[in-house]
Amino acid sequence: MIDVLLINPPDVTTKYQRFLGITAPPLGLAYIAAVLEEAGYTVRILDCPPLDMSFEDLRRAVRKLRPRIVSIMATTPIIHQAYQAAKIVKEELEDAIVCLGGYHPTFMDVKCLKECPYVDVVVRREGEFTLLDLAKVFIDGVKTLSEVLGITYREEEDIIRAPDRPLIRDLDALPFPARHLLPMDKYTFFGAKTTATTMISSRGCPVGCDFCASSAMHGHKLRMHSAERVVSEMAHVHENYGSNIIAFVDDTFTYDRRRVEEICRLIVESGLDVTWGCAARVDTIDRELLELMREAGCSVLFFGVESGSQEVLDNVGKGFTVEQTKKAFQLCREFGIVTVASAVIGLPGETHRSARQTIKFLKEIDPDYAVVSVATPYPGTKFYKEAVEKGLIEEESWDKYTLMDPVVRTTELSLEDVKKYQKRAMIGFYLRPRYLIRRLKEDGIDAVRVTGTMIAEVAFKKMKALLAKIPSPRFSHRKGSDE
Repeated sequence: MIDVLLINPPDVTTKYQRFLGITAPPLGLAYIAAVLEEAGYTVRILDCPPLDMSFEDLRRAVRKLRPRIVSIMATTPIIHQAYQAAKIVKEELEDAIVCLGGYHPTFMDVKCLKECPYVDVVVRREGEFTLLDLAKVFIDGVKTLSEVLGITYREEEDIIRAPDRPLIRDLDALPFPARHLLPMDKYTFFGAKTTATTMISSRGCPVGCDFCASSAMHGHKLRMHSAERVVSEMAHVHENYGSNIIAFVDDTFTYDRRRVEEICRLIVESGLDVTWGCAARVDTIDRELLELMREAGCSVLFFGVESGSQEVLDNVGKGFTVEQTKKAFQLCREFGIVTVASAVIGLPGETHRSARQTIKFLKEIDPDYAVVSVATPYPGTKFYKEAVEKGLIEEESWDKYTLMDPVVRTTELSLEDVKKYQKRAMIGFYLRPRYLIRRLKEDGIDAVRVTGTMIAEVAFKKMKALLAKIPSPRFSHRKGSDE
């Protein structure tokens, strides 16, 4: 028997992740586990996707481990998988306390409890100290449930919503994520095992774009690990897990320039031999900063360019201009930094004209890679609230909220229009002869194969449709031809 079991349910990846063969460590669960372990509780993490665990595998594991508290991670597209996991836990361990946490339960807490009778408690927002308090309630008996902040729970026939728990102010007070409880040798990128790993160096975003679920979850105030803590954790994963490639998954790693400069200085001074990448805003970088980041091992920058239309950018509160985007990509090319541009089709105010502008814009800024998703109004965002109020949401199935399946129309574009422009953007970007030749020269045939994988699904469907329109060839033997 163990005290706490943390579960990332089976089949939790989005369609896009499954297609690309990407699995990454669930650091949110690892942070929670680390805090619980530090307090003396026995903890296990079941990260089902990289372990290729089915629901029956999960059932057997629950039966064997016999946890007293189970917390299940849930995002919007996999909420029903989380419900299924909760059902399995209750069937095997009737007295276990089942918690549900993550983005979707945070903003749909009451609805989740009504939809799934197997869930006892919803943990809202950051879960580290909420789970610790729940352990003190249900394992140690030194607290009562009514004293725990940041939860929603049942009390007989009523649903009780406790006050919000304040967000963690001092992130350095948290221990390193409990990566030793994760299958670190099982994570993949494009289907291949990798020594690369992820890190989180900050939480929250002061910009607060209308469609961003992350800032809704973690707040608009930027809270950061110190530069010393960041570099210490980089050294830790390098030395203990052989990770020589690190991807920072912060919303905007480059927002605080001074901290970035200090991180880079410490990396250089320590001689830490790692390559890393991060997400950046186009209005937070310049020549001097890129030069320092490159010296410290930064090789990849991910930019949320979102749209080639200034009007659309302004509609969603991005706070930068298309001209700043152009300048950022030009600077990255000068420093040899690989760029990934993320664009979205179907944001508020999107029209046929603005969608075509985005397709053209991606080719103009010419990133190394482009990811084009469809606008998805996640619960908790201003985008979701306004889409509901205006009656623009046409797909109610949460499993469609994958960033790849259109669920919301604009005043001018239908769901079919949104999908059409998304496909056109991906195919138009990746099937340019100039682009394919460049990838072949720079990265070799494997990179071209990866590029092909990224667009194979949409390209195959398009080619199949075109071929269906071509009449079948008619063969005849001409006089004197070989038989």
